[in-house]
Amino acid sequence: MTTATLAPVSWGRMIRAVEKVRERLLRAAQALHRAGVPYAVAGGNAVAAWVSRVDEAAIRNTRDVDILLRRADLEAAKAALSEVGFVHRRVSGLGMPGGMDIFLDGPDASVRDAVHIVLAGEKVRPDHLLDSPDVTEAEEADQFRLVSLSALVRMKLTSFRDKDRTHLRDLIELGLVDAGWLAVLPVELRPRLTELLENPE
Repeated sequence: MTTATLAPVSWGRMIRAVEKVRERLLRAAQALHRAGVPYAVAGGNAVAAWVSRVDEAAIRNTRDVDILLRRADLEAAKAALSEVGFVHRRVSGLGMPGGMDIFLDGPDASVRDAVHIVLAGEKVRPDHLLDSPDVTEAEEADQFRLVSLSALVRMKLTSFRDKDRTHLRDLIELGLVDAGWLAVLPVELRPRLTELLENPE
């Protein structure tokens, strides 16, 4: 069995990795804002933003930067993001049969160092139960436009991967989501939330 050579554990490196994700998020959001492109921050960073309103100690770090955009605004977004150093790519894989639009953080950046675009009003995957929400389902946060809690919960229940279930359990544990949501969720998503409420671990 071959063992890879690992760099020594570095607290500074760990901190820098978290800072790089936040810097990428803010740079992208500010560029879109300046260009007047409607958007909303989604994904793990949106979960972190909502969690922080209840308990900062419960925030999970994420390497992903997910931004909700309308397809009609994609060209404007390309122009705005290229001005601050992002490079557009249409990539296959990433679990998306039709591929995905991403913005690399520079021409030599890894796909892991990218902004991932979620197209509003469309299914991320053909087998998803619901379309993504529109960018209007958002509110102004401290430094960026944040997808609403209702839209975020629907997106997480629709995707329902391991990390989505973990994020949803965090929201449940903090009281941001509870059994009262079952009455207002789309019927298709209610069994998934019921499953998490009944199996919180």
